[in-house]
Amino acid sequence: MSARLAVRGSACAIVLLLAACAGGGGGSNQRVASSAAAAAANLQLGAAYLQQGDLPLAKEKLERAASQSPRDAQVRGLLAMLYQRMGDNARAEAAFRDALQIAPKDPDLLNNYAVYLCSHGKLDEGVSRFEQAAVNPLYRTPWAAYTNAGVCLRGAGRAAEARKRFDMAMQVRPDYVEAIRQLVDLDLAENHAPAALARVQAYLNANPANPDILLIGWRAATAAQDKIAAVRYAFQLQTEFGDTEQARNVRNASQAQRP
Repeated sequence: MSARLAVRGSACAIVLLLAACAGGGGGSNQRVASSAAAAAANLQLGAAYLQQGDLPLAKEKLERAASQSPRDAQVRGLLAMLYQRMGDNARAEAAFRDALQIAPKDPDLLNNYAVYLCSHGKLDEGVSRFEQAAVNPLYRTPWAAYTNAGVCLRGAGRAAEARKRFDMAMQVRPDYVEAIRQLVDLDLAENHAPAALARVQAYLNANPANPDILLIGWRAATAAQDKIAAVRYAFQLQTEFGDTEQARNVRNASQAQRP
């Protein structure tokens, strides 16, 4: 953002210089530049306050930025997230729609709006928005959008459709742990523990271990009653990632199982 502001500021300086030489018009351009700079500053402050959870100050700064720069999609998108945090769903949805009217193909806006839609029962539109974000070549994490769509569908009991989205996420990024975790959960929920365990083992054959995958491997092995695999995953989790929450979960579960 700062780089764009620097370029814009340089362009305005040139315009102002030419206008002064021509004998007028500089005041208007200067006001535009000043308003844009003020909006950018309030946007940055509002985003920081929102991240810190200071909603009153975030509201003050973002609404001021919106008045200073009414056609800024980023400001509208952050306002939507703010109103959502405040529980003002009508204003949140209106702000999301305003933002998407300004920037209809912005993948981050699409993803954030999809999260909002899914959390408010508008499942099909939410999934559609996730998929619009995922296929946008400018979106940096399409695998996350597909996974979000799957979680949305799974929460509504549409497991087969959810599995398809998790598979799509894995096709885009085969090492994405959240997608495989969701697939393993689906396998276990459908009483396919051996398939779940095989899925984890195939993942670890191609990717480094991490606490999340070892935990779901332990869960799958336990459900499949493969004691050797369960001990192996638990041991690796404790020796390589012993200070993690995942390792503590396995230790606690193992202690609870003891007679």
